Amino acid sequence: MSFVEKIFEKAVFSRDDLIFLLNTSGDERLRLFEMAAETKARFVGRKVYFRGLLEYSNTCSKNCYYCGIRAGNKRHVRYRMTDSEVMEAVQYAYVNRFASIVIQSGEQNNQAFTRKIAKLLREIHTSTNGELHVTLSLGEQSEETYRRWFEAGAHRYLLRIEVSNPDLYLKLHPDNSRHSYTARLSALRTLRSIGYQVGTGVMIGLPFQTIGDLADDLLFFRDFDIDMVGMGPYIEHEDTPLYRYRETLLPLTGRFDLSLKMVAILRIMMKDINIAATTAMQTIDPQGREKALLAGANVIMPNLTPVRYRQDYLLYENKPCLDEEASACQTCLEARIRIAGDTIAYGEWGDSRHFHKRRTIEN
Repeated sequence: MSFVEKIFEKAVFSRDDLIFLLNTSGDERLRLFEMAAETKARFVGRKVYFRGLLEYSNTCSKNCYYCGIRAGNKRHVRYRMTDSEVMEAVQYAYVNRFASIVIQSGEQNNQAFTRKIAKLLREIHTSTNGELHVTLSLGEQSEETYRRWFEAGAHRYLLRIEVSNPDLYLKLHPDNSRHSYTARLSALRTLRSIGYQVGTGVMIGLPFQTIGDLADDLLFFRDFDIDMVGMGPYIEHEDTPLYRYRETLLPLTGRFDLSLKMVAILRIMMKDINIAATTAMQTIDPQGREKALLAGANVIMPNLTPVRYRQDYLLYENKPCLDEEASACQTCLEARIRIAGDTIAYGEWGDSRHFHKRRTIEN
C-alpha cells in the first residue's frame, strides 16, 4: 500500500498529512490523482455541470494587490453589461440547457447596483420559468442585500477567501476597513445562515505563501463545511503591486501542479462538494481544465460575456478565450469534457450534494 493510500485510510487528515500529499511526486502523485478520480466517480459521478459565466462589470471598490481590475488600476476601461446583454446571455444559457449561470462582478455595494442585481434576478426567474439557477459572485454585501438577492432568485453564492491565513491576507490587501479578513468570514457565515449554497476558494502559488498555508486552506474548507470551491493558480498581472515579486514565485508549471493536487486532495477530503475546473488552469496548460476534471473537478464555466468586454475583465494576464463567442466556447468545452471521459449534465442544476445532505442534517 502506498503512503498516499495509508493517509486516506484515516478518518481525519492532519496538517502534516496534507503537506505530505501536496509534496508528492512520481508514483505517489499519480496514485493521488487516481484516488481522486475514483472518489469523484463514486460520490458525484462522471457528470460535469455547466455554469454560464457573465462577467457583469469590472468596476470594483476594492484594491486587492493581486487583481487586475482593482480600483487603483487606472489603465482599465470600466464597463457594465446592459440589461439586454444580460438577458441575451441568459436566453443563450436557457435555450442551450445549461440550467445554471454565474453573475460575477467587481465588488460594488451601492444601492443602485444592489437594486439592479435584484431586478435582473427577478427577470431571469420570470423569463426562464424558474428553470435557470443563478450563482452570484459579487463580493461582500450587507445581510439585507444578501437576503434580497436570495428572495429574488439567487441560489448559490461564491465568495472566495483567497487565503485562509489572516497574516497572509494582510500582505495581499490594503490594511483598511474595505479589506477585512474578519468581514470576509462574517459574510460567508451570513450567506450560509440565509440558505445559500456557499462557495469559496483560494489562489495557489502566491507570493509569501507556503505549502503549510495551502494545507491550512484545505482544512478551512473542511472545517467551514463548504458546499462548493473554485480555486486555481495565482497568475500575476503587471498592473498590480504584487507583480514586483514575480521573480520569487514558483514557475507557472509548479503552480499548476500544486493546483491539481489541491483539487485532488479536496475531492477525497470532501467527497460530494462541487469543485470547479477554473479558467486559470487553462491559462497555464492548454489541457488544464481537462486535467482538473480528471483530478476531481466537476463544474466548468463557459464564458457568455460579450466578446467586446472580455479584454477589460482581466484579473490576471494571458486569460484564454478572449475572442471566442459563446457558441465557440461551448463547443470547445464540450470537446474538452469528452476528452476527460466525462459527460455534460445538460438540463441539470447540479446543486451541491453536500449542501442537500448538510441541510437535511441541520433540519
